[in-house]
Amino acid sequence: MFGPLTVPFGVKLLFNTVKLKPGVTVDDVELALAEMCNVVKETYGHERGGFIAGQVFRFAGFASAEGSIGAPAAAGAAPDHDLVIATYWRSFEQHERSHADAVFKAKFAALAEMCNATHELGYEMLWQGAPEARAAATTAG
Repeated sequence: MFGPLTVPFGVKLLFNTVKLKPGVTVDDVELALAEMCNVVKETYGHERGGFIAGQVFRFAGFASAEGSIGAPAAAGAAPDHDLVIATYWRSFEQHERSHADAVFKAKFAALAEMCNATHELGYEMLWQGAPEARAAATTAG
């Protein structure tokens, strides 16, 4: 459940931002979110439905001055969302079929009751990489 992910090249990323209603906390939505994610994983995973993997993130209050261009965001300033749900799919069509299914819609509706807005955008992968193994560097002293 909390293991590392393997994301094959060429997958589709669905990036969903979630804005909670005033007074609703991440703890309040935790069960609804977990049930929704489990339904996606178990019902639409593998070849059955095209789901490959997913992740959920909470905004941590960090704004990078080094990685931002334009007016800097203030550290601790809240973005227009509280959570991000990133899911990886074989195709946009498979994603849309899964989310049109009554099983998913019921779980998503429970989360949606506690949200002001959610926006899910699809992205095509252009690049991915990880550091390559290198021989240990020797330092001259």
